Amino acid sequence: MKYHYTLLIAAVCIASLAGCESLLDTYPEDKYTEDTFWQTETQADAGLTACYTTLRREGIYGGGNWATPLWEETATPNATDYNSASGFFRIAEGIHDGSNSGIINNRWAHAYEGIGRCNTYLAKVQSIPMDEAKKNRGIAEAKFLRALFYSMLVNYYGDAPLILEPPAATHNTLPRTPKDQLFAQIITDLDEAAAVLDVDATQTGRATKGACYALKARQYLYHGQYAEAAAAAQQVIDLNKYSIFPDYRGLFMPENENNSEVIFDVQYLFPNYCHSFDLIRRQYDTSAPLRDLIDAYLMDDGSDIQASPRYDEQAYWENRDPRFRMTLVWPGSTYRGATVTNTTFAQTGYTFKKYSIYDEDNAYNAVIKNSNQSDINYIVLRYADVLLMYAEAKTELNQIDEGVYEAINAVRGRANVNMPAIQHTNPADAANFVAMGDQSRMREVIRHERRIEFAGEGYYYMDILRWRIAETVMNGPIYKHDHTQKLVRKFNKERDYLWPVPAYEIQENPALEPNNANW
Repeated sequence: MKYHYTLLIAAVCIASLAGCESLLDTYPEDKYTEDTFWQTETQADAGLTACYTTLRREGIYGGGNWATPLWEETATPNATDYNSASGFFRIAEGIHDGSNSGIINNRWAHAYEGIGRCNTYLAKVQSIPMDEAKKNRGIAEAKFLRALFYSMLVNYYGDAPLILEPPAATHNTLPRTPKDQLFAQIITDLDEAAAVLDVDATQTGRATKGACYALKARQYLYHGQYAEAAAAAQQVIDLNKYSIFPDYRGLFMPENENNSEVIFDVQYLFPNYCHSFDLIRRQYDTSAPLRDLIDAYLMDDGSDIQASPRYDEQAYWENRDPRFRMTLVWPGSTYRGATVTNTTFAQTGYTFKKYSIYDEDNAYNAVIKNSNQSDINYIVLRYADVLLMYAEAKTELNQIDEGVYEAINAVRGRANVNMPAIQHTNPADAANFVAMGDQSRMREVIRHERRIEFAGEGYYYMDILRWRIAETVMNGPIYKHDHTQKLVRKFNKERDYLWPVPAYEIQENPALEPNNANW
């Protein structure tokens, strides 16, 4: 298996050297070795920073020229991509394999890069003389990150080698470990990390107790362990740390980063740590919304467009869920101070506002952010997700109670969204009525709410996989703004619920065979 394993960027190494006079007297100035690096607290800090740095790799949450989590949306009914640089276009069309899709190769490689860095830190920091409380926090953060990297392997590939030691040549001959064992290690790491970490981060962007609970809730939910998922989500809620940010559009703007809703995000900062989110939204449109998403938004009274007399096909953007205007750009709307035409965004007629600085008319509209110049943080875990995970887990357990309604309505009731509450007392309000015992209808409501609340964020791909509906929603034609067909997608239910192990990895380590079913 291939490890892209570099402990530190040069700048961190130089900073470490500059701060340690004794090192300048002892070791070469131009490089470190494995034996000479792990000596001081400063070096331990740099090693932990390297673990976090992997989060910005293309296969994880995509920095540089990539916009990985935004492109992931294009393998769902919400959006499409015409550029196969990442490979999500091929995944969406069902023509991907173990060698033709960059994301399939990079996610495996970069997850193991992160795991290798975490394992090295965990092994080496033990012997470094430093404040014990700080050391224990660092160990806990590395375990959280290792759990996050392993969760990507389990969720996308299933079985994968479980490695808990620093990288070694012998790892290139390891077989795949059953995913249940990987999952157990993820939970162990998160539990051990949560027992040490505080509710508040020691530094912006660092892992916290709430992040451990939230990731645990997500993994339990993804693997159908609903009682455990509900309990972990309740742990986040009970911290009384997080709340729904009142401004849905503002939630994703640079001036509101690290707000009350953010549990864990990937930190970006111009000019050193950047991505291309603004460019793909404004110009390339490589995450172009589809008509299916546009038609999925409810009316602002909670009714479906097919059932509402207020819906006007010629002005379909009117009277819709307020998140429609705060998420999307469409022909006839205003964007960057100008009217959008049918060809402004040629792929489907639409683009997303979310995760870009641009809107109808704001102070950013004259700012041109090109490739590798954007630095909006990517939110991995946010409180709205925790609330909807709680509601979903309780619903799947058929334990629908007032807490389920409260969780959903906290998300729908965001101050500048204020969609009608889902309720169980007034059947006359049919659009928003769900009887407390109606599991099927509540499941439908929650799944719809997740699709709309997280549209454009990259969460929906894993949702349609774990709900086992991809074989339905990803088989068939997709449409542009005017209902003209763009292309036909395919999803093989016997194969596509897991990605293949990359061909290069199997070439390097034949013990990784057999590959996933039908690959």
